[in-house]
Amino acid sequence: MKRRTSVIAIDGPAASGKSSTAQMVADKLGFLHVDSGSLYRAASAAILRRERDPSRWTEDTVLDAAKPVELRAARTSFYPVLDGRSIEEEIRGPDVTHHVSRVAQMPRVRQWVNGKVRETANSRNVVVDGRDMGTVVFPDADLKIFLVADSRERALRRLRQRGTPTSEQLLDDETIRIKERDARDAKQTVAARDAVTIDTTALTQDEQVAQIVALAKERSE
Repeated sequence: MKRRTSVIAIDGPAASGKSSTAQMVADKLGFLHVDSGSLYRAASAAILRRERDPSRWTEDTVLDAAKPVELRAARTSFYPVLDGRSIEEEIRGPDVTHHVSRVAQMPRVRQWVNGKVRETANSRNVVVDGRDMGTVVFPDADLKIFLVADSRERALRRLRQRGTPTSEQLLDDETIRIKERDARDAKQTVAARDAVTIDTTALTQDEQVAQIVALAKERSE
């Protein structure tokens, strides 16, 4: 059966502003925001509670640990819960941030995440962000956006997001980490053929949100 809800899929590399932009777009359009990355983080938090040594992690152990993870709808977004409790602070912590890329590269974990994200669009209009959104999860999305930005600009944004005082050395180090993350995630960070690519390097967040909202309204006319 053809989906009757609307989906806007936003993809792009790490620190390209996907989640914050997607949330703002959802707010403007009256949709709900779905951050697929929060599910990878929730799975990472779940396995870290059981096993601190990542060398012992397997797809089976991660998926077993993640069984209690659910997505719940709030006023403006879906958010992950573990054992019935919100884990927003835990999944944004340094331990999860350090290990989430390892979990996100597990094929069956990706299938698990993608399935849960698809479920959100069964009865809601959603703006989803992450990787694979426009290519694998919602190939029939009403609008597909691929955000890109210069690696150094993304590093600067990441430092500001953390509230970290910025120096040239810290910026250099973070730029290297961003490039390494790009290399690890290259297979999952691919623009759909029909995606609209937006380079946000020189754009404010309000400007890129306005572009996406305008495109969404054009598609719905």
